[in-house]
Amino acid sequence: MTGIVYKSTGSWYTVKSEEGNFVECRIKGKFRMKGIKSTNPIAVGDRVEYELEEANNQITGVINTIEDRKNYIVRKSVNLSKQTHIIASNIDIVFLLVTINNPPTTTSFIDRFLVTAEAYGIEAVLVFNKIDTFDEEALDEQLFLQYTYENIGYQCLRVSAQEHKGLDKLTALMKDKVSMFSGHSGVGKSTLVNAIEPTLNLKTKQISDSHSQGQHTTTFAEMFDLSFGAKIIDTPGIRGFGVVDMEKEEIGDYFPEFFKLKEKCKFNNCLHKEEPKCAVKEALENEEIAWSRYNSYLKLLEGDDEHYRTDIYGEDRKDSDKSRG
Repeated sequence: MTGIVYKSTGSWYTVKSEEGNFVECRIKGKFRMKGIKSTNPIAVGDRVEYELEEANNQITGVINTIEDRKNYIVRKSVNLSKQTHIIASNIDIVFLLVTINNPPTTTSFIDRFLVTAEAYGIEAVLVFNKIDTFDEEALDEQLFLQYTYENIGYQCLRVSAQEHKGLDKLTALMKDKVSMFSGHSGVGKSTLVNAIEPTLNLKTKQISDSHSQGQHTTTFAEMFDLSFGAKIIDTPGIRGFGVVDMEKEEIGDYFPEFFKLKEKCKFNNCLHKEEPKCAVKEALENEEIAWSRYNSYLKLLEGDDEHYRTDIYGEDRKDSDKSRG
C-alpha cells in the first residue's frame, strides 16, 4: 500500500493512504536514505510504501520503501553537527513567518532559510505577521525589510492572524498546493493556521515576556488537509538554521541578486570577497545590494554555524542558549 506521511514523532509515522485512511506506521530495523546522513530517515510529506500487520487486535503498518523526493527542506541537526534534520519533503511552496520584535526575526535567519529554499528549488514567500502590533518604528523596519526582499524578487505578504488581515492573498497562494509554514517559535505559525482553518484548533501559547521568545507549541511537524483544497505542514519553531551540503563556490548562486551579477565579475570563480573587479562588491558599494544580505553571505562563506545569532542587520553576537529544533 502507498500513502503520504502526515506526522512524524520520531518512532511512529502517521500515514494517509490513497483511500483516505490514517494508519500508524513504524520502520523495521535500520532504514536509511542513500547519501543522506539524517537524524530522521522519514519526513512529513514523504510518499511511502507500507504493509499492514495486526497485533493485539490493532492494525498498524510497516514502512518498507520511500519514494524519490521532489525536494526537501533540511537543516543541521541541533546536537549532531555532522548530521542533518529533514524538516519536510515534497513541498510546493514555503512560507517563512517573520516578526519584527515579538520575537525578532534576524536577516541572517531569513537569508539562511531562503538560501536553503533556493538550493532545493522550493518557492519561498516571506510572511510578515503581527502587523496589528506595530508601532511606528516597527512599521518602518518591516517596510524596509519588505522593500529589500521584494527588490530581490521574493514575494512578501503582510498579515495579522489575530485580526484576519491579509489572509486572502495567503490562501490564494496555498490553494491546490502542499505548503509549509516555518519560522522561530512564537512568530504565530499555529495561530495563523487556526485563522485560515479554525476547525483545526491547533494549540498556541503566549510569547515569554522575559525574553521575547516564543514557547514551543508544535513539537513535531504535521500535515493538515484544509477545506479549500490545500495541504499545510506546520513545523516546530526553530532558533537557528544551519545550512548544510554547500560548497563555498556555490553559496553565492543561491543569492539571486549575486547570481545575476556573477558573469560580470573578472574571475569566473569569484567569491565576492577580496577579488578585484567584483561586480557584486561594486553593486554593494553603489547600494544596489543590501549590506545585510552581504553580511549573511560572508557568514555562510566562513562556515558560521547556527549557534551564532545576529541582530536584525547582521551584527554578530554569541547565542548562549542552545539551539532548539
